[in-house]
Amino acid sequence: MLCLSAGALTVALALNAFTLTWVHSVQKSEIQEDWRVEADGLRIVESRIKGSAAGYDPPPDSVLRDGWWHYDPHLPPLRELRLARSGAVADWQLCANAVCKPVGAYLPPAAASDFQEPLLLSACARQPG
Repeated sequence: MLCLSAGALTVALALNAFTLTWVHSVQKSEIQEDWRVEADGLRIVESRIKGSAAGYDPPPDSVLRDGWWHYDPHLPPLRELRLARSGAVADWQLCANAVCKPVGAYLPPAAASDFQEPLLLSACARQPG
């Protein structure tokens, strides 16, 4: 399960895999990342960049397919993923099961509109059973 935390609030989403999408705030390039929820954290499986963006240039082993640069970031699992939100650009999109929604749509309205704190994504702690 994926946990989405905003301040003291945590929402558990029944997801084992998801895609994060966003548009670079300066160069307006689209970026997508596929993630898996694993026992030891969140593992990025593939990244895609439409064009290039400051700080998001495609690495040398990228493959251009249908206008997107595809690559495997080769990173170990992360304990948590911090999503900064400003309100000045479109919210991050969280896509799962062929449905994409702004990350704020998964939160109660008061938490969804709070752009002061980052949102944290993490693998939910497993309950003993």
